[in-house]
Amino acid sequence: MPDQAPISRPESRPESRPYLFRGQPAADTWTLVREGEAPVGGAAILPLADWLEAAPSATLAPWLPADTELTDALAERLAEAPLIAVDFPKFTDGRGYSLARLLRERHGFGGEIRAVGDVLVDQLYFMTRCGFDGLSLREDQWLEDAQRALGAFSRAYQPAVDQPEPLFRRREREWAQAREEAAAFA
Repeated sequence: MPDQAPISRPESRPESRPYLFRGQPAADTWTLVREGEAPVGGAAILPLADWLEAAPSATLAPWLPADTELTDALAERLAEAPLIAVDFPKFTDGRGYSLARLLRERHGFGGEIRAVGDVLVDQLYFMTRCGFDGLSLREDQWLEDAQRALGAFSRAYQPAVDQPEPLFRRREREWAQAREEAAAFA
């Protein structure tokens, strides 16, 4: 309604992008370097082409554009990275979900996969289901809202990176276990 005052938040927005790691607010020690920018020192997330040209380092990581073709050769090289950032140029671009899932399931990447770019609170639950564990939110998003959004669903029906077993299989197992326990007391 036009005559209502805007909602006030308990704390001011941080200078940097809000960041969650495995669902918890965390300090982001990495600097995201966009194409055409020069790294300023410290841990840096570089455009993929720049990262591929650089010597392997624990303080350099790549960010993949949404249109990256994840070949076996590229995935093998990415396995050396301390983290992999996947760029979301627009919140409506879902290609980054596929990249994260392929990195986790097909290529077995065990390090941090971070969502960067136009990352909104509404996407976070689905991003974690696809294998993202680092979430660098758009500047206008709030950590409190993000944490609430991650807990919006108590169970998922479909299998995914975070829960490979579908709900009906989990229920079958729980019911079988309950029947066994009941039989033990009979």
